[in-house]
Amino acid sequence: MVWLVNRLRCMSVAEVGYRIQQAAARGMAKRMPGRAAPPLPRPRFFNVNRDMTQVPVLTPAEREALLADADSICAGHVVLFAARRFDVGTPPVWNRDPDSGVVGPSIYAGDIAIGDREQVGDIKHVWELNRHLHLVRLAQAWAVTGDVAWLHALQRQLRSWLDQCPPLVGPNWTSSLELGIRLINWALVWQFIGGENSGLFAGEEGKRLQADWMASIHAHCSTIARHLSRHSSANNHLIGELAGLYVGASVWPCWKASGAWQEQARKELEHEVQAQFSRDGVNREQAFGYHVFSSECLFVAGLAGQAAGDPFSRAYWTGLQRGLRFLRSVRDVGGNVPMVGDADDGIAFRLDEAGSDRAAQLLALGDAVLRRVAPGHTGVRWLLHALPGRRPEADPHESDTGWAFPDGGYLLFGAHFGEADEIKGMVDCGPLGYLGIAAHGHADALALNLSLGGEECLVDPGTYSYWQDSKWRNYFRGTSAHNTVRIDGVDQSLSGGRFMWLKKAVAAIERMPQSPHEFDFRGSHDGYGRLSDPVRHMRSVRFDAATSTLVVRDEIAARKPHQVELFWHFAPGLSVRLDSSGLHVRGKRFALQMHVHGADLSLELVRANENPPLGWYSRNYESRQPCDVLKISTVSSAVPVECRFTIGFLQDPVQEDAPRPS
Repeated sequence: MVWLVNRLRCMSVAEVGYRIQQAAARGMAKRMPGRAAPPLPRPRFFNVNRDMTQVPVLTPAEREALLADADSICAGHVVLFAARRFDVGTPPVWNRDPDSGVVGPSIYAGDIAIGDREQVGDIKHVWELNRHLHLVRLAQAWAVTGDVAWLHALQRQLRSWLDQCPPLVGPNWTSSLELGIRLINWALVWQFIGGENSGLFAGEEGKRLQADWMASIHAHCSTIARHLSRHSSANNHLIGELAGLYVGASVWPCWKASGAWQEQARKELEHEVQAQFSRDGVNREQAFGYHVFSSECLFVAGLAGQAAGDPFSRAYWTGLQRGLRFLRSVRDVGGNVPMVGDADDGIAFRLDEAGSDRAAQLLALGDAVLRRVAPGHTGVRWLLHALPGRRPEADPHESDTGWAFPDGGYLLFGAHFGEADEIKGMVDCGPLGYLGIAAHGHADALALNLSLGGEECLVDPGTYSYWQDSKWRNYFRGTSAHNTVRIDGVDQSLSGGRFMWLKKAVAAIERMPQSPHEFDFRGSHDGYGRLSDPVRHMRSVRFDAATSTLVVRDEIAARKPHQVELFWHFAPGLSVRLDSSGLHVRGKRFALQMHVHGADLSLELVRANENPPLGWYSRNYESRQPCDVLKISTVSSAVPVECRFTIGFLQDPVQEDAPRPS
């Protein structure tokens, strides 16, 4: 009941009306189940003149990895999220959470409570399997070898899914986003097996499979079109839904409604690429994982449009180009992207090995599509094979990288960007998140990250999980899990639930730096203005490239003394030591010295504390490991805390497997 009240507080009158309308539509659908798809005209796929027997050239290692992955899938072992392999059965029990073993009910999807772990287990596990990324791997294996055994394996998987998951029944019909992602992967399967003429559809059993599959595709498209995420939920979900609808309507333009679905999806995607990305290319959810995911979906839809002769506008591709510019800019020379905001390792498609670098794939895709660079990345070669067409025109005036993204809310500082001795830091001075609930934002106003020589140093600890105990969800998205200041033990923004913020800290840039090399920033936020004695947090960040020195000064303005806590999170694997002379941090290639100045300060090095949580890091969804956190505490109403970092690079870098200096 508390959650419902909070959710209503975040809704406009128009959204309440829309939710009532959606509930009525679901009720009507429940009373009228099993409506058959209209009769099909002859389906088509993108380029009927293309020789589908020609596949991307793979290296022996790439071919071996693909076939090994396909073998594991046939044995019932499927990778979910980044790189966790689960035993899902042969064929899978599609409504079962492969982690807990809970089997979701085969009832009308609108009656299923997706947050009820007793009813569905962890719905993220169920949904991830049913995105059908692994079916694409089977189709790729067939395309590479021509071995019908892979088609038979694919047939068993599809047949079992269609039997277990009829339209609008079970947990796999509870999310329009999941329907959209499944359509994208079904379209890739369709392309790789040769479309309507595939041997998958041979004989009576094959014809029945094709008919049932097409009926489910129609149900997917029509369900998405009726239940798009709107109002405060119109974030990456809407992009994924529209991308799936567009791809589905383009690959299978088989019904009277297909043209309208395609037109609606394209029109709305054109709008969302402008609405959900700032003018300087930052995804407005303030979550870098969803920046990548949304871009993947937008690329797939755009490429489908090019292949279908229905190209998207130059403004659409320019929006994507700016998003890639931001991603390329924040990524360090070692390939690390700060883990700002929520991330669930969810991907729109997987065409190479599990656990591969998605940011690298996205940037390689942008290079191939927008800069016409020969695609060297395996996944990019496969995607462009599936979606052939003319490449869109990119804006020649867009630069490849930058350092100032004030509209999106991030500023970079450092030196030698892109070189071995790179220093790259980032200040978060943007909004909490997107729309009314800011669902995937974290309470991280004025937080700071730092990477040295391509090695993470000061880090954002990530997300961990959406559905574990609430204390872990609250910790990883809370202020104490970020390199910033917390007042009186409460978060900068006020949470209303796992994916909802009721009161949102607003950050402001008070002094804009002139360059990343001589960086002089000052900003503030009003998140603690809600306290009975209002507090304003102000942070100054100065970096001098000539001396490789970083100075961070934190001040608060209040009438009365408050408990002030400042947190610095260090990446796992670093040697971190606190003594009377300061904090000493050593990585493989760098050494960092930190000195703290202020009145009546208490310094404590914390690691793997559970109650309350502090000192944890989560690189991948549902995995966490200890990390060192320097916690600086004081009671003050105005006295500043200054942290001075001196950065140096080692003459003899520490080898990966060598013992670290004590």
